[in-house]
Amino acid sequence: MPNIQLNLVGLSKNDYRGAQTTLCAGCGHNSISNQIIAAAYELNIVPEDVIKLSGIGCSSKSPAYFLNRSFGFNSLHGRMPSVATGAMFGDHTLRALAVSGDGDTTNIGMGQFKHIMRRNAPMVYIVENNGVYGLTKGQFSATAEMGLRLKYQGVNHYFPVDVVQEAMASGATFVARSFAGDANQVKALIKAGLSHNGLAIIDIISPCVTFNNNDDSRHSYGWGREHQEPLHDFTYVPREQEIQLGEFPEGTTRQVEMHDGSTIVLKKLDRDYDPTSRAAAMRVIEESQNEEVLLTGLIYVDTERPSLTDIYELPQGRALNRMTDAELRPGKDMIEKANAMMF
Repeated sequence: MPNIQLNLVGLSKNDYRGAQTTLCAGCGHNSISNQIIAAAYELNIVPEDVIKLSGIGCSSKSPAYFLNRSFGFNSLHGRMPSVATGAMFGDHTLRALAVSGDGDTTNIGMGQFKHIMRRNAPMVYIVENNGVYGLTKGQFSATAEMGLRLKYQGVNHYFPVDVVQEAMASGATFVARSFAGDANQVKALIKAGLSHNGLAIIDIISPCVTFNNNDDSRHSYGWGREHQEPLHDFTYVPREQEIQLGEFPEGTTRQVEMHDGSTIVLKKLDRDYDPTSRAAAMRVIEESQNEEVLLTGLIYVDTERPSLTDIYELPQGRALNRMTDAELRPGKDMIEKANAMMF
């Protein structure tokens, strides 16, 4: 019998996996899914005590690839936050884990994104951020940097939306950013988010490997499409290696080359940085924008503000969707009081 390592709730890591991924090989979203699996396993979370939520897009497919024993709901484009809010009211004893994309969140769903942060719903909200609509052939999303040139889209002329800055402006109580290739940091932030009583926003830069072709290469898809007569219409995606950072100490800066040859600069927060200071968080975000670097780590946390379920004083340990009609039905005195308030 193989020596299978079990955690404190008697489960192996395989018990936290999902279906085989259908995303592009090398997609950063797959790396994030792996860290969600590892985090849930190491935190001894029972999969049936989790609800997974998502919207529409490549990122929103990824909940199928982890925690296949958990509850799940794949909602409409940009509408995941309202579905999540309802789900948490229905059963606030569950841990909520939401995965969205930059288009799903900052384009289609910006309004809902802002309001779920105001409400401080207790859930982890991961934004798998690649700056494009990968599922619909790579249009710019609102987080694409100004001046970015994509083969089929031309040049982006608009200033980008910064997920972290929006989260801070909207009063989020847990704000973090990471890079999909920094596995240790991603896992640590997910574990911290799962332990937070409130909304945990984790913006994860996750490279898209599909829209990265060099047109002057005869091995590229651009050159191939211009010089072929297709027999039929189908799509092929080149296999790429996931970008892995390896050792990345606190307080250091790392330049990372993306699949398309462009580069980003990551800066990991110092070990002595205080994430409980809102003023410090706003300052470092502003500084990182001026320096054109992506600051990673836990940027801000507020453990004092009550969560949505605290505000409404939902019963401890008992979910509304598991109560009987008699328990949920208001008493005669309460109905008379409500009528008196209205008429």
